[in-house]
Amino acid sequence: MVLTLNESQHIGACLDSLAWADDRLVFDSFSTDGTVEIAQTHGARVIQNVFHNYAQQRNAALAQVQDEFAWVFFVDADERCTLALADEIRAVLAHPQAAVYAVPRHNYLFGKLTLGAGWFPDYQARLFQVGQTGFDLAREVHETAVFEGEMGHLQTPLVHYNYQDVAQFHRKQRKYTEYDAGILFKQGVRPKPRNFVLQPLREFRRRFISLRGYKEGRHGLQLSSLMAYYNFDMYRRLARMWREADSRREADSRQSAQP
Repeated sequence: MVLTLNESQHIGACLDSLAWADDRLVFDSFSTDGTVEIAQTHGARVIQNVFHNYAQQRNAALAQVQDEFAWVFFVDADERCTLALADEIRAVLAHPQAAVYAVPRHNYLFGKLTLGAGWFPDYQARLFQVGQTGFDLAREVHETAVFEGEMGHLQTPLVHYNYQDVAQFHRKQRKYTEYDAGILFKQGVRPKPRNFVLQPLREFRRRFISLRGYKEGRHGLQLSSLMAYYNFDMYRRLARMWREADSRREADSRQSAQP
């Protein structure tokens, strides 16, 4: 199962890496760049569904196949499944011990396999027993699996061509931080002045030292610094949300006070 939105650059190679699967379904959010046509050329079924958020989209995809398959393996378009991983999945499903399995990822950032700074093993919940599992709708991004029991873990990495360049990194991180700030806003969390300094510093220390980003040399230093900046950016966006909300409340209060 591959979720897509304008993934013409990746979808063909992704589907080719899944040729071992019983069926390949592309769950598309009305792409306009030829993704659907490429997917069909590579032998995949395509279903289109309006995108609201990542958790909703994955739940809709699971619901679509609940009468067809017992298990679904989610793969993003910029990921590739190796034959070794396919063999491990077959072996696990012959005698499953869990309803959800997480898979590690080999992340390629700016063209470099990155094992430090938190990008390995980078386990992601991807193999799901249909009808027994789903995703928490409260987590609109960085989805959280919902299931009973303990999560299983595969050993063979999924290959992930994460960020091709710094420009793409910035585009995606701006989107993620907006989502994360929105989650904190809905939870009623207000940023404190120290959050703008201490939290980014903690994030840099976590990435560069605790998660051994230093072993990646200049590459690790760059990534740790970028992630620290986007931690700051998340609080900046959260502060903006509160300013806008407070302004609306003040405006409503003034209007209601008028005779």
